[in-house]
Amino acid sequence: MRIYFVGSHATGKTTLCRYVSRRYGLPMISEVARAVLAEMETGLDALRTDMDLVGEYQERVFARQVAVERLHEGKFVSDRAFDNLAYVAEHTTNAAAMMNDQRFRDYMKWVSEGIVFFLRPHQSLLKDDGVRAGVSWDSVLRIDGMVKLMLEQHRISYLPIESVSMQERVRAVEFVLARCGLGMSEHKPRSRAQTIPPALTTPDVLKASIESWPYALVDGGDHGA
Repeated sequence: MRIYFVGSHATGKTTLCRYVSRRYGLPMISEVARAVLAEMETGLDALRTDMDLVGEYQERVFARQVAVERLHEGKFVSDRAFDNLAYVAEHTTNAAAMMNDQRFRDYMKWVSEGIVFFLRPHQSLLKDDGVRAGVSWDSVLRIDGMVKLMLEQHRISYLPIESVSMQERVRAVEFVLARCGLGMSEHKPRSRAQTIPPALTTPDVLKASIESWPYALVDGGDHGA
């Protein structure tokens, strides 16, 4: 069973993702953006000023998300999905090329076959996460709108989560997962099985790359300074 928490930054996706991972004994796919940023040996200041670099970064992030999901044979909970394409539209000039790629459409179909929770923004949750450029309420609202547009455009069924109450969020998630036949882990407390986004250099993983995107899944040693 594939479970996704999607939405803008500062909406509490990671908190709920960790809860589901622990509660249901599912591997957790962590956000890949930080790992890709480290591999590229760059920082936020460079991303804010170099359009080519930020385009490369966002392409790598999306390709890594796709590849890591394929490693889990359809059973995981993920701290986002296609979300970074909203940031592509916000900060780069290559959104059209990425979104018109058939493999992007195939991925959106893959996501539509999972369980998708769409977390909506609240100002009380806003904070600088150290990765996303230009963290502001206006930015959060723009990203939220673009995520919603992609959900609707690709006809992905989703449950919007509007409340900021953790109890109410948990109740909504548990209700849906119970109706989908997913049972809770029998042993509590338990350590969550978390996937740390790997460097992805093995042949099996490279098969999952999106070859038409020039920076997809390039080994960290080839990044350059």
